[in-house]
Amino acid sequence: MAKVHISNVTVLDNPSSFLNPFQFEITFECTEDLATDLEWKIIYVGSAESVEHDQILETVLVGPVPAGCHKFVFEAPAPDINKIPINDVVGVTVVLLTCSYRSKEFIRVGYYVNNFYRSEDVELNENPPAIPIYEQLQRTIVTKDVRVTKFKIDWDDEVQADTNNAENVPPVGNPENAANQERDREPMKPANFSNESNSVGVAMDTS
Repeated sequence: MAKVHISNVTVLDNPSSFLNPFQFEITFECTEDLATDLEWKIIYVGSAESVEHDQILETVLVGPVPAGCHKFVFEAPAPDINKIPINDVVGVTVVLLTCSYRSKEFIRVGYYVNNFYRSEDVELNENPPAIPIYEQLQRTIVTKDVRVTKFKIDWDDEVQADTNNAENVPPVGNPENAANQERDREPMKPANFSNESNSVGVAMDTS
């Protein structure tokens, strides 16, 4: 039986400037007191061609966590532009929100991210410059197509998690190229939600 269930994730400040921080308001429930902290990460996929361009934007430990419902805002800085291939800055990519317990990842929430020049910058969108103008790029996190991967783990520390128990493995790159990556063995599952705001109700059971 899973000890942690994510009940809602709200994307804040969306759309936003490419250079602004990422902000996620996370609501989760613990069925019992946790013996150690939860480790949350925000990962930005810099390129579909190689995992070397993935960036862990922020890691935070949340705990001690008693039984009950909890909410917090997880903020991470914008990706380091020097670590993103120039040809992959503008376009579609992915940002991942993950959570682990005892170094074992049990949930991954993936969002597609559109990075384009603002709608009023018609010339820039039609003829993008060779060197991106980062100050004029707009980042839009697509909240209507959230993908969730659940991993079955042993919540006790005596047994190592078997990664083969993952229900599915999400694509972590541009949708056009995701199938070419070894880690994209199966597509992510869409999250269950019905509203059209930036708040996504994620009905998940990680047991």
